[in-house]
Amino acid sequence: MATSMAGRSVRAGALIRAAGGSLWRGLRSCRPYPRRAVASSPVRPRGFRSTGPCPTEEEKQQSDTNPLSGDLVNVVFVDRSGKRIAARGRVGEDVLRLAQRHGVDLEGACEASLACSTCHVYVSEEHLAVLPPPEEREDDMLDMAPQLQENSRLGCQIILTKELEGAQFTLPKITRNFYVDGHVPKPH
Repeated sequence: MATSMAGRSVRAGALIRAAGGSLWRGLRSCRPYPRRAVASSPVRPRGFRSTGPCPTEEEKQQSDTNPLSGDLVNVVFVDRSGKRIAARGRVGEDVLRLAQRHGVDLEGACEASLACSTCHVYVSEEHLAVLPPPEEREDDMLDMAPQLQENSRLGCQIILTKELEGAQFTLPKITRNFYVDGHVPKPH
């Protein structure tokens, strides 16, 4: 059949109908699935399962201000101009996502895949000891960060814990985007 249709423009539906698929007969009915599966059918309908409702941005922001929504941690970001930005995040959230959610200019060009150093931050000295030591991959990326200091870490690798209550994360004056010059990812 494929050789007889070679050289002609053929739609996928025509091929399925020619192969004897029951998909087209099932679609004409109003039922989402045929009542019984046909053994010779090459295409089987797939079920749909949901993991639950996905909260909107507004619901996420409201739950951040609700003290009953789980363990929350208050931190402060200091941007490149010296402005202090208070932020509240959930235990288990990374600092990069928290900063992006609160409008802090922390880039994260590789979207937390440990392929850049654009989420480089300085951690307040009293909270640096609370963090686990950086893994080798994080150290490799920090080596490429400009203005590296002893308290430098990547925001995507800092996971909020209750011990980080009151921590201060300062953005360095410059970053270097090796991913794509000028590329600023939109958090999702």
